[in-house]
Amino acid sequence: MKLNIKNETGRLRSVVLGQPNSMGGIPTLEESYDAKSYHSIENNIYPKEEDIINEMNAFEAVLKKYDVEVLRPDIIQDYNQVFARDVAFVIDDKMIISNVIADRADEQEAYKSVFEKVAWRTIINLPETAHIEGGDVIVWNDFIFIGTCFSEDYRNYKTARTNEYAIEILKEYFPKKRIIDLELKKNDRIPYEGILHLDCTFNPIGKDKCIIYKEGFVDESDYNLIIDIFGEENCFHVTAEEMFEMYPNIFSISPEIVVSDKAFTRMNDHLRNEWGMTVEEIPYREISKMGGLLRCSTMPLIRE
Repeated sequence: MKLNIKNETGRLRSVVLGQPNSMGGIPTLEESYDAKSYHSIENNIYPKEEDIINEMNAFEAVLKKYDVEVLRPDIIQDYNQVFARDVAFVIDDKMIISNVIADRADEQEAYKSVFEKVAWRTIINLPETAHIEGGDVIVWNDFIFIGTCFSEDYRNYKTARTNEYAIEILKEYFPKKRIIDLELKKNDRIPYEGILHLDCTFNPIGKDKCIIYKEGFVDESDYNLIIDIFGEENCFHVTAEEMFEMYPNIFSISPEIVVSDKAFTRMNDHLRNEWGMTVEEIPYREISKMGGLLRCSTMPLIRE
């Protein structure tokens, strides 16, 4: 397989979609490792496996409608494997194997059949202390945007998934890219006050546009930099409530086609009516209760 990911929106040809089967029981509050899941467990609204299966089947059907090759990880019994994005990610023709948090370490075993399709020389294994997850990495032509946490309390946050060391290593592997680190607000228990991954607060779509939540960044200068790059008129701003509902985390099949949650009425109307995009709407409310949405559920391998 010849990997090729230059940006977030090129015509998708091959993707790994997460696995909803055999989710296991509802985790305890102590077992949760993101604020949205914590909120769902605390309020007794954690999703049922059958609902997650139905939502992911709807997503797979849309991908196949556009002739996208859809690969799936093997099933690990009683294990949450919905969010493929963080296990590994592709930049250009290289696959970087993430050093995910300990709670998710076993997940990578299920991707052996996917990794075996990729030439070993194109796979990058990071040093053990370089922490990074695919949700924090956004590839946009000459740019790589990376969400991170520079706080001295980094180790105390379960939601701090990408560290400075990993960013420095990516700079060595991709010296021609302009790598921009963006510090995200972190909170393990209150989803309105923290951002799990960069793609929960910022996501490019189309050829020159993006969805963005201003308050997700520690420094307003990081937000302003994104506005300067994309242009104010090309940015769709989401509210705190819309960020909580995961609006930024939609998924592009091409510059003209996005897959979105059918509940995102305000944004979907804007994408269609103002930006002329095709919006494939599916139900994804239940999966959103676990801290991720459509982009989180995917690991793109090949885009044109």
